[in-house]
Formats: sequence, structure tokens, C-alpha cells
Amino acid sequence: QVQLVESGGGLVQAGGSLRLSCAASGRTFSSYIMGWFRQAPGKEREFVAAIRWSGGTTYYAGSVKGRFTMSRDNAKNMVYLQMNSLKPEDTAVYYCALELDDRWRYYSAGEYDYWGQGTQVTVSS
Repeated sequence: QVQLVESGGGLVQAGGSLRLSCAASGRTFSSYIMGWFRQAPGKEREFVAAIRWSGGTTYYAGSVKGRFTMSRDNAKNMVYLQMNSLKPEDTAVYYCALELDDRWRYYSAGEYDYWGQGTQVTVSS
């Protein structure tokens, strides 16, 4: 079983930055993808970013491309989401997720097998 724990959320002013972290524990994997999703009140969970563990290829939602950067630390089994130029519309609970089969749709929440508890990000105007 895999466990994911997010951290790093908080309150920040518009234009500011935050870095989210996700620690993964459990068994090792040969090929998988980790993603960040977010969910604001009254809205569906939406894709933010994803990274293939092997190779490090990243994918981003159009709304965050150029502002957010996802990275990984293989030795620590950690992934990060560096969020710059934050906007009030970025306010949401951010979730880390893991998809065991990286051949499928990284942008679809339903494809992911494990989820963290979420961390709140609030951007004030």
C-alpha cells in the first residue's frame, strides 16, 4: 500500500509563491506517475500537474503553465509543486495522487490509485 502526505499549503498574497511537498511511502514502483490536483468549494477536482517518475516528464494544466513547476526527488520519494505568481483563483485544496500505470490518462482524477489528504492553499487579493 502507498501512502501520500502533502504539506506546504498556507495563505499567501496574490503574486506570491508557495511550494507544496508530497511524501510517498510504501512499496517501490517501476513505472508510475504522480500528479497534483486541486478542488475549490463547489467545483470538481481538476488536474494541475503530473510527472512521470521514470524520466521526469512533466505535464501542466493550461491555467498554471508557466507559473507552476513540478519536480521530484527520487532518493527521498518526494514530489514538489513550486507555485509562483499565485492568483486568487488558485485557491483550493491541493491533492497529491499516484497512478500505478503511467500509460493511461494522467489528467484524469479517476485514473489515480492513491491520494493524499490534501493541503489548503489560499491566495488573497
